[in-house]
Amino acid sequence: MNQPLHIARQGLNAFDQVGLWIGLLSLRLLLAWEFGEAGLEKLHGSNWFADIQDQFPWPFQLIPPDINWSLATGFEVVGAVALVIGLGTRFFSASLIVLTWVAMFSVHWPESWATLGELLQGYALTDKGHGNFKLPVMYIAMLLPLVWMGPGRLSLDALVRKRQFCCA
Repeated sequence: MNQPLHIARQGLNAFDQVGLWIGLLSLRLLLAWEFGEAGLEKLHGSNWFADIQDQFPWPFQLIPPDINWSLATGFEVVGAVALVIGLGTRFFSASLIVLTWVAMFSVHWPESWATLGELLQGYALTDKGHGNFKLPVMYIAMLLPLVWMGPGRLSLDALVRKRQFCCA
């Protein structure tokens, strides 16, 4: 076998192993920071969901604003803690995707757009019109690997799984 190719493969395999420990942890920590910050802001703030209740997608527009507010706050705060420790990661990641989807379509989506070009202007980080749905799309893209792949090896989920399979 070609020696440089063998060394390259070994190096890539080492990176793959590190990624199973650190790669998904970095996603979890960044997302936990963002959702935790949003949840704490809601926890210490006042409920403004009644002002936008009619913009919530179905079936969330049917839920009273106080309950929606409590659900959003709870999932952001508890979900952030769960992401940090890696417990219930797939459940909380999927839940945060739903929460982000609702937020995107009720708060961040442009009120009106006539062309795809106008819609794409909302894919921005700005408060100057045209929506502002870039960050929610990025959060969903970052949560999807946690749903599909789980939390990685540096997590309570991995520890629980290891104990279930080794002692069952």
